[in-house]
Amino acid sequence: PRPDIPQQPALPVDYHYVNVEIKEQLASTSIDQAFINPYPYDLEGTYLFPLPEDSAISEFSLFSDGKKLIGEILDKDEARKIYEDIVRRMKDPGLLEYVGKNLFKCRVYPIPAQKKKQIGLRYEEVLKKEGNIVRYTYPLNIEKYTGTAIRDVEIKVKIEEKLPIKSVYSPSHKIEVKREAEGKVTVIYKDENTLPDQDFILYYTLAEEEVSISALCHKKEEEGFFLLLSSPKQERTTFSKDITFILDTSGSMKGKKITQAKEALKYCLDNLNSQDMFNIIRFSTDVEAFSKDLVKVSDKTKKEAGEFIEKLQAEGGTNIQEAILTGIREGEAKRPHIIIFLTDGLPTAGERDISAIVKNVSEKNKDRIFVFGLGDNVNTHLLDLISQKNKGVSVYVREDEDLEAVLSSFYDKVSYPALSNISLSINGVETNNLYPKELPDLFFDNQLLIFGRYKEGGKATVTISGQAGEEKRVFTEKLVFPEKEDDHPFIPRLWATRKIGYLLDQIRLYGESEELISEIKILSKEYGIITPYTSFLVTEEREPETRRRFEELKGESVGKKAVNMAKEMAALKEETTAPKTVIGTKYIEGTTYILKNGIWQDINYKGDQTEKIKWLSDKYFDLLKAKSLPKILSLGRCVIFKNDGKWYQVVE
Repeated sequence: PRPDIPQQPALPVDYHYVNVEIKEQLASTSIDQAFINPYPYDLEGTYLFPLPEDSAISEFSLFSDGKKLIGEILDKDEARKIYEDIVRRMKDPGLLEYVGKNLFKCRVYPIPAQKKKQIGLRYEEVLKKEGNIVRYTYPLNIEKYTGTAIRDVEIKVKIEEKLPIKSVYSPSHKIEVKREAEGKVTVIYKDENTLPDQDFILYYTLAEEEVSISALCHKKEEEGFFLLLSSPKQERTTFSKDITFILDTSGSMKGKKITQAKEALKYCLDNLNSQDMFNIIRFSTDVEAFSKDLVKVSDKTKKEAGEFIEKLQAEGGTNIQEAILTGIREGEAKRPHIIIFLTDGLPTAGERDISAIVKNVSEKNKDRIFVFGLGDNVNTHLLDLISQKNKGVSVYVREDEDLEAVLSSFYDKVSYPALSNISLSINGVETNNLYPKELPDLFFDNQLLIFGRYKEGGKATVTISGQAGEEKRVFTEKLVFPEKEDDHPFIPRLWATRKIGYLLDQIRLYGESEELISEIKILSKEYGIITPYTSFLVTEEREPETRRRFEELKGESVGKKAVNMAKEMAALKEETTAPKTVIGTKYIEGTTYILKNGIWQDINYKGDQTEKIKWLSDKYFDLLKAKSLPKILSLGRCVIFKNDGKWYQVVE
């Protein structure tokens, strides 16, 4: 006789490809995926697809091996019955998170024994626009029920709009953005051997302004959270700028490093704009400049600078302070001046005290310093403090990385600033805890993301000002910060992630304090955030490990660990996608739930009286009618949660 087929909610998936075309907010989504039947006999299956919430579906069709199948679209009430039936049969509440959405259902037969079954799906919807922000969502989260990793996942979104497309942002996934024209963008997400566990969310903004300003908010009873997005027009405007390259030519740069550094400098030289001014400074024990002052770009100066670079040799010590002080411009500047500083070592000549070097450079400098640390023998604390206190960033290039490729890519970005020395003001709404603390320059083909908190809702005037070449520019937008907003629940966790990154970096550079450690613990616990240094903070029982990891965090400034730490902290402070949660925690609709003694409970639960509801009872299924509860109930069979001011407990 045929063996029993194990009850399972979904067959394994081999690949999952999604092609989306959005034209004037009309989105056409085409899906190509292959299911695997691992059993030695044919199967009959039911294909379920939760439709995007509040979407206006104009077409929906399903194909199997090229043949169109007949299916049906079920409304929310009919769909809920299907989900409830699966939950009762499978004894698994996972699918409940889709209750409240319409559902496409189709019978698929046969699914051949031990073979793949290709399924194609296409639907269209009209995307909503909030102010100047358009959002597209694809239910990729459903694939987690397959239980096994998918070999290949790809989502490609082509967007065409009449208005210029400014910011393009995904809080859920790391994306690649390719801009073809002002109103034409392609977005790509790719992954291999992965088990998707969240929906794909994409935002893009539409605006005629030279620099756009938009906001997304999330607010419950307490202080709200916001995300400001700002983006320049796509067409590059070439502003005049001044740039000084400072290169370490000490003995440790011999061989591959100096060769790559020279080639990288030549690339930068070749790509200077005609109205730019530049200088090159090389340093070892002593310091030598190509020119006494900045020189105008011309064929003659570029040729002479190329010859200067070609003659550079690696020998001597490392006089970091004198090199940077030589490159600093004195007096008031009419246009942006940036310094690109490359070194592979520690200060071994001239001033060697880190605090003194940072103090002396910061007191005299008014411009941005971008630091490149080459290899593992750099003092990350020194380089990070120089860049942070001088409105720049640090980039670390490992021994096995190609310096020429990294520097040329970085230079391509920073050589086209749309707005430099940026300042932000928000009037009409009281805001606090903005991250990043120091606003970076806004470059063409890039965007600025600022996370923060606000006390009470209201109308705000948001102003971003800065320098565009030799001209001071001001951009203003009137935005609404709502008093209550349930949407965009990813914002609080991203805000907390950036704040944790900032606090950890303070500990790394300046040493720990009980206040900083306590704040990191609270944030990690409240928002369920896992990072290289906060995953162990969830339980007090692991205090010794906590102490050891913090010692490691703040202890080393030189070496491979220190470089890796510096790179990780920089990434954490600039995080744009929602972080993974700590094992034993879930973040749902703006609230963290923790698994305690086999029960998922709201982190704010303090042992209050609860109304007990039996798992799979009629009253349990009645709760699914409340919009906010299906995702909470999908946590498991035992859950403690709050609804309309009252505590409930689901029990088996």
